[in-house]
Amino acid sequence: MSYTKIWVHCVWTTKYRKPLLKKEIRNKILDHISENAKSKGIYMDCIGGFEDHLHCLICLKREQNIADVMQKIKGESSYWINKNKLTALKFSWQDDYFAVSIGESQLGNLRKYIKNQEEHHRRKTLSEEYNQFIDKYKFDMVKMG
Repeated sequence: MSYTKIWVHCVWTTKYRKPLLKKEIRNKILDHISENAKSKGIYMDCIGGFEDHLHCLICLKREQNIADVMQKIKGESSYWINKNKLTALKFSWQDDYFAVSIGESQLGNLRKYIKNQEEHHRRKTLSEEYNQFIDKYKFDMVKMG
């Protein structure tokens, strides 16, 4: 039997970073994404976010890859949000996402960070945070403005 434990921190945004994930619907969306992930065999340790983006911590199984997992999470959730008319505008996620592997020693701090997104974004914008991720993890990408 193969054993794997690949922790991944994922971040994705609403299309054009529109602030559509208002507080009054955000928890409903987070709960739905968690339940949907579970039903699809995706282990999602925690999820949180702010008005224009979400973070989650997942643990990939040996037969899973990040592209398929993100497609399942994002695709179904945007369909569900629109079907239930949770936003005034048609809802969709940005095509891209950020994903980086996380070591066991980082899990506790990352869980706190994901659960405290609202407080965190009182001090730092998504663009600032995103650019810090790019610098920290040495991604060869264009920074957000």
